[in-house]
Amino acid sequence: MTKARVVSLDKLGSADVIQLIDKELPAPSKGEVQIRQTAIGFNFIDVYQRSGVYPLELPTGLGHEAVGVVETLGDGVTGLKVGDRVMYMNAGIGAYASARNVPADKLVPVPDHVSDEVAAAVFFKAMTAQYLVQKTYKVKAGDVVLVHAAAGGVGQILAGWAKALGAFVVGTVGSPAKFDAAKAAGCDAVVDYSNPNWVEEVLKATGGRKANVVYDSVAKDTFLGSLDCTAPFGTVALFGAASGPAPEIQPEILNKKGCLFLTRPSVFPHNATAALLQENARAVFDAIAQGYVKVQIGAKFPLEQAADAHRAAEGRKVSGAIVLIP
Repeated sequence: MTKARVVSLDKLGSADVIQLIDKELPAPSKGEVQIRQTAIGFNFIDVYQRSGVYPLELPTGLGHEAVGVVETLGDGVTGLKVGDRVMYMNAGIGAYASARNVPADKLVPVPDHVSDEVAAAVFFKAMTAQYLVQKTYKVKAGDVVLVHAAAGGVGQILAGWAKALGAFVVGTVGSPAKFDAAKAAGCDAVVDYSNPNWVEEVLKATGGRKANVVYDSVAKDTFLGSLDCTAPFGTVALFGAASGPAPEIQPEILNKKGCLFLTRPSVFPHNATAALLQENARAVFDAIAQGYVKVQIGAKFPLEQAADAHRAAEGRKVSGAIVLIP
């Protein structure tokens, strides 16, 4: 057996509930691969799950994505070999670990042009951005795109990718301190959504044009305003809830606002099969190679300091991605 260091939670709550334990990792079962993990991605959904906003069955691990090196192949595994660099983002909760057994069909190869830390920093977030700009609403040149939380991990990728596709991108942020990060990510204009007149500021920035698509991961504080920023027949993609759940609305309001399309997508259904996962991963790595997706690692924490990583994220002290290093 392999000894692994694993984050384990016996209860949900503040970052103080995070504990690191030693665990005996058995040999991989049929169809599984054992990987030695080299970099682990942090995503804000980890905070939601740890705190109980998205409750998990206890005891539980944390984390959705990691990069590693194949150490052992289980029976029946083909297409992989010992020493391959691979990563995953939908193999179930438990990525906060030094080693892990993962179903082979959940793994994708990491190309040579992408480092372990960059892959861990960007993959889950970029796979989220990928379905949003290529599937939920296919962004094209000349579109007006509104990206909420544009200084965040997903927001920066969304803004840069939409800009690379030829859109005019307006980003919103929660404070003036994040303007520079949003601008650097690719936003043509940046607005502080904590200002009560932020909708008017968005429309002023676009010369009065409303957005073809609004990507809203903030929800409670922005959702109703998002509807006012959306052009007739435009799309509002609500894919997160950083400020809390979005207010409930009557469907008729979508008609009154201009026959809007409202959707609540998420990354896992878009990658529910091995074929979809491989296809979408190739699109992400191609976008990185083309410079559509740029990676800003805001902070690195040893796995032993996972609780500190959560505190930094909740305190909005990091601009860019957080990576945990086993």
